[in-house]
Amino acid sequence: MKKIGREYLLITVGIVMVAYAMEYFFIPNNIAAGGVTGLAIIINYYLPLLSVEIYSFAFNVILFIIGFIFIGGNFGVKTVYSALGLSGSMWLIKVIFNPVAITKDLMLASIFGTLVSALGMAIVFNQNASTGGTDIIAKILNKFFHVDIGKSLLLVDFIVIFLSGITFGWDVGMYALLSILLNGFTIDRAIEGFNVCKQVMIISSKNNEISKFIMDELERGCTIFNGKGAYTGNDTYVLYSVINRKEFIKLKYFIKEVDPDAFISVNEVHEVLGEGFKKIE
Repeated sequence: MKKIGREYLLITVGIVMVAYAMEYFFIPNNIAAGGVTGLAIIINYYLPLLSVEIYSFAFNVILFIIGFIFIGGNFGVKTVYSALGLSGSMWLIKVIFNPVAITKDLMLASIFGTLVSALGMAIVFNQNASTGGTDIIAKILNKFFHVDIGKSLLLVDFIVIFLSGITFGWDVGMYALLSILLNGFTIDRAIEGFNVCKQVMIISSKNNEISKFIMDELERGCTIFNGKGAYTGNDTYVLYSVINRKEFIKLKYFIKEVDPDAFISVNEVHEVLGEGFKKIE
């Protein structure tokens, strides 16, 4: 229960960050950077009877219904929560804070809005959720037209950008394109940063003590390989484990105490799947 609560707390933080970027950077500057919100910005220009937030919420609901009909209801509770929560967060920010553009400079708005939004989306994606919307369209294109999910998402976003260029001018459309390109890169880098772990290989005469510390104190798995020193010709053991950064600090201090002459090789790994880490999905 505690783990689930933490996941939803992080998802909430993520969608609030995305909503902030939309309300203070994108929407006031008419930067329709793809997705459902981008489409809502364009529709709001032609039909200002409803706000961008209401259009975004309505589009998400409609897309979930269409997705349920054509691809089944396997969206997951977290994705539904994220998608509808994003629209709700945008609406609350608009009603409570009446936001205005932090900057009217389209370059600054594109860059900083994308950085905030991408970090928020990375937090959401890292909890195995998504903000829905165009993801559903991409899945439909993939199912019926066999277009790759990634290409489908790009296709949908480029259509929104094209409509943005027609509506707000090609200068604004190009800033929207810049935002999308920067968004994908930033999300990837942010997720890698969240999941980075230390892959350690240790050669030590105190391998029993060290392996016991890894398993009992750090509660991580440890694999032992047989080895042989090329210079000495003596048989030895190589300990292998993958741990997070905080655990690596503890391990390093422990090894310093029990065997300061130990040999340690450390590499960074950006994704670890399996027991003790993220599930393979």
